[in-house]
Amino acid sequence: MSHPSLDNEQLKSLIRDVPDFPKPGIVFKDITPLLQRPDSFAFTIDSLAQALSDKKIDLVLGIESRGFILSPALSYKLGAGFVPIRKKGKLPWRTHEVAYSLEYGEATLEMHVDSIHPGVRVAIVDDLLATGGTAEAAASLVEGMGGVIEKMLFLVELTFLKGRDRLSKYDVFSLIQY
Repeated sequence: MSHPSLDNEQLKSLIRDVPDFPKPGIVFKDITPLLQRPDSFAFTIDSLAQALSDKKIDLVLGIESRGFILSPALSYKLGAGFVPIRKKGKLPWRTHEVAYSLEYGEATLEMHVDSIHPGVRVAIVDDLLATGGTAEAAASLVEGMGGVIEKMLFLVELTFLKGRDRLSKYDVFSLIQY
């Protein structure tokens, strides 16, 4: 699908800065204004799908919580399945888990034990790449279950936090950089 009136800079202009959220000193990148517009949301999903055009993806894994917004739409567009990667205690069945540090605290991610089978090709999706800790934790879950990470995709990348360096062994794509 073509979106002639949009480009990455226009997309970037739709992202709102929210100072001191979720805690003092953090400037939160709020993507909800971008999501509210059908053209910018479609442009985002189409651009993420284009970044995967050279890959065969079996599953799109969305990281809680804003990764959930992008991943099912991308899964549908690719004809792939969707798997949620959630914060500890949110999934209803048996899980594998990994604890990790993030830019403002500690967290644990979980995935159902039957989500990934050896050799399955996955794309990991989240809204934001900051320090790379969350994506790295998600990758360790996938690889621990025998999955193959074809690509990691992010709507926004905070380049000054150098998360891409932490993920250097993976194919990383971000649509918008700050």
